[in-house]
Amino acid sequence: MTQNKRSLEVAIEVDGEPYVWRIQRQPQWSSDVAGWRGMAIAVRHQEGQREAVLEFPPAPAPRRGTPLIKPPQVPPQVVAKAIAAAIVAGWDPHSRGKTVAILLDETGG
Repeated sequence: MTQNKRSLEVAIEVDGEPYVWRIQRQPQWSSDVAGWRGMAIAVRHQEGQREAVLEFPPAPAPRRGTPLIKPPQVPPQVVAKAIAAAIVAGWDPHSRGKTVAILLDETGG
């Protein structure tokens, strides 16, 4: 897993294919949903156009003053499992079209 200094995208390889991902949304309070929303990552194939937003369930509410989550804090195995689960759920990273949102469990499955 390498990180480009110019962008916040992190490279990862899943089943021999190169992907890049970034944190799309930090865990946050939402008034339109029942309470806390979990972290979301945006992922795309390095040569593809279509992006997927992978949403994790909310963890316990963070304490006030807790620093933001940074990409190195997200385990690569969770990201890899989440990408594989998105593909199984029907996301085609080489197709064109709108961004796909996929809800995952806390382990990325």
